[in-house]
This record gives sequence, structure tokens and C-alpha cells, in this order.
Amino acid sequence: MSKSNKMFADKAFELVKELERSSQTIPAFDDDGVRQVLEEIKAIFEENCAQAANYSTSGDRTLWPLLNFRHAALQRNKRCLLTYLHQRLQRIKALRWEFGPIVPSDIKVNLCEPEVTFFNKYSKSLASYMRSIGDGQGIDLTGDLRPPKSLYIEVRCVEDFGKFELEDGEVIYLKKNSQHYLPRSQVETLVRQGILQHIV
Repeated sequence: MSKSNKMFADKAFELVKELERSSQTIPAFDDDGVRQVLEEIKAIFEENCAQAANYSTSGDRTLWPLLNFRHAALQRNKRCLLTYLHQRLQRIKALRWEFGPIVPSDIKVNLCEPEVTFFNKYSKSLASYMRSIGDGQGIDLTGDLRPPKSLYIEVRCVEDFGKFELEDGEVIYLKKNSQHYLPRSQVETLVRQGILQHIV
């Protein structure tokens, strides 16, 4: 086997390693690296096609190991490239959950155009789903990504609401600028509607 055969799939593997090592939320899309991997895949495929045609006519079984080796290199390149793209998409999905429907500009510059399109479509799908659940009122699934530390929260009333009855039958008056310590599960809707503000 030639010396160049030892280098098969190195660039593809390097793409995956660089993405994994990156301390950024999402590093810049490596256009050149992806292009090099695609060119290598094309070159390997063309070499194998030519050699397979030669094998068909000559029946020379000494070509068989090299054909298999190149095919394995081609498959590895494809797997590494798909892993690189998949991991980037997973990070892009995480951006929606962390930052909401608008990506900060310092992160957006690292996305290529198809990734920006994917983010926008994913964001619209998630928003549409969140509107469709919760008895027609919708539920913001991105609000509490971690379990609450306490069952009660302190809230401030942003506007006059009037009487509010808790599940235990206690009635409280929600007046503008009044503060209350209430069960989280019973006031989450009012917090989402902007009537109450969670005091952290």
C-alpha cells in the first residue's frame, strides 16, 4: 500500500476532534475541512471504481485487499463527516433551549447559512409545539430546564389582578407591587402571563 493510503480519513477524524476539543459553545463551521473530506471521498470512490473495473476484467485477486481498504476508508470518512454535522446540529438545538429564539450575534457568526436555516426551522417547530400543549394556553418548556429547588417562590404582583384562590381554598388579593410567597405550581401560569414576577 502506498504511503498516502495511511492518511485516509485523517482530515475527517480531525474535524470531529476539533469540534470535541472546542471550548466555544459552537466553533466556526470548517468549510475547508468539510470540502477536503468530500474531495477525498470522491477520489477514493473514483479509484475504487477504476480498480473494480480492472478486477472485473482481469480477475486479479491481489486487488481485492486494496479495494476493501479503500472502501473502509470511504466509510470511515462518511461516518466522521456525519458525526461532525450531527454534533453541530445537537449544539444548535441546545442554543434554542439556552438562549431562546434569537441566537446571540457572537455565536451566530460561527454558523453557516444552512445551520441558521435549521435553527430558525427548529425554533418555529418548538414554538408551534409549545403553543399546542397545555389546554390551548401553551406551555413554555424552555422556562425551567432544571427541577425547582423549592416548591414555593416569592413573587411580586406587576398589575392589579384581584382575588386569587389557592388549591387549599385560601384567597389572596393580588395588588400591584404586593409580594407573596406562593406554591410554584399554582402561580406559574400567572408568572408566564406577566401578572406576577418571580423574585430571585
